[in-house]
Amino acid sequence: MDAAVLGGGFADAPVESARAFRAAMTAMARPGAISTITGVRPPAPVSVAAGGLLLTLCDPDTGVHLAGALDCLPVRDWITFHTGAPLVSAEDCDFAVGDWESLQPVARFRAGTAQYPDRSATLIVELPQIVATGVRLTGPGIRDSAALSLPEMAAFQANAARFPLGWDAYFCAGDRLAALPRSTKVGG
Repeated sequence: MDAAVLGGGFADAPVESARAFRAAMTAMARPGAISTITGVRPPAPVSVAAGGLLLTLCDPDTGVHLAGALDCLPVRDWITFHTGAPLVSAEDCDFAVGDWESLQPVARFRAGTAQYPDRSATLIVELPQIVATGVRLTGPGIRDSAALSLPEMAAFQANAARFPLGWDAYFCAGDRLAALPRSTKVGG
């Protein structure tokens, strides 16, 4: 195993993982709000924010699907070493990581069931940048409205229309993080 795989995790794991977890939960609770995650050095092409999410949210019971350029040996080995998470197909994953194009079609990801809507996938979408402008967001966790730069609008509108079913999404660019739960209304 490459020595680079062994590094890159949180230097002060209890403190930094707690901060990353708080950033992840805050982003999901406040759609459109932009947070940061620091303290982790994942292998390229994984961003700092996505790497922090993976280290914080994944364990041996959470299947991870790597899409596109992220499906490479250094990333596979890093996730396996640091989290123990199994690498699985898109249809079986709890978390899917990749850029928006490589995650298509998003209809293949689990949306939960009527009895267990929580058994859905969470997408971790790598973007070139995240800005609090663009598509209008409304719903739980948003006072009046918020705005967020999304890779497209139609897929997120269709996903919100299935609520309480559907997948949730995190957006990562560098150390920046935002989220869009399935309960958020997109556009309009």
